[in-house]
Amino acid sequence: MHTHLLTPSAGKRLIGKATATHPAVKEVLQGGTVVIIAGTTNGYVAEEVLGEIGQSDEFSRNRFFRGVTLPPAVATTGAGRLPDQSSFPGDVVIVNGVWHPGQTIFDVADTLKEGDVVIKGANAVDVTRRRGAVLIGDPKGGTIALAMQAVVGRRVRLLLPVGLEKRVTTDLDEIAALMNAPGGHGPRFFPVPGEVITELDAVTMLTGAAAQLVAAGGVGGAEGSIWLAYCGTPEQEAAVQSLLDRLGKEPAFRL
Repeated sequence: MHTHLLTPSAGKRLIGKATATHPAVKEVLQGGTVVIIAGTTNGYVAEEVLGEIGQSDEFSRNRFFRGVTLPPAVATTGAGRLPDQSSFPGDVVIVNGVWHPGQTIFDVADTLKEGDVVIKGANAVDVTRRRGAVLIGDPKGGTIALAMQAVVGRRVRLLLPVGLEKRVTTDLDEIAALMNAPGGHGPRFFPVPGEVITELDAVTMLTGAAAQLVAAGGVGGAEGSIWLAYCGTPEQEAAVQSLLDRLGKEPAFRL
């Protein structure tokens, strides 16, 4: 057994690399549609997926999100959209292995079919029950409500890349009942059925080793970091160590 510290940005990169290797993603890149809905973690996912098809050069994670959580010193609400939305680049829509810059989930939702993939970040994750949930600010439910029409109505696969910094311990349905009750204020809360991909899953997907969360936190730039313990065959453990050492050079996320 070995341990390793991961910063939030390194965790996002790790999740991005793993999501790009997911069998459903690799298959749909050969024929079908994958929609990577804009979000901070999904920016890393998009870089890795586009890299798989040699189309990452024109992509930038800059402004690849709709809503963000910011510290009180920056935003009085602590969450929401930036004042200037004019530079939003769109989601990443890839059809039959070709990226269509500028398109969004709203352009293609009605054409998604069984076998296609939607990748959507989450704001909360129940690691034990392997469930994710999304904060909702849009009165129509935002991008996740639109995506769910395809997921539930047409059996489109939903992947939820989400970092362990977003872990919660209360049952997601109980949180939803609290936050969505009439008379409440602030964002709403939507638990969604999808395949959660955390740093723990990413380690296994990329190396075959098993990983678990053993500690968390930090200061001086390590805020939100996690300590992972991992074990496997000597070859698997060496692969994890090499991978995480490289990810340790990942710069902090910048708006």
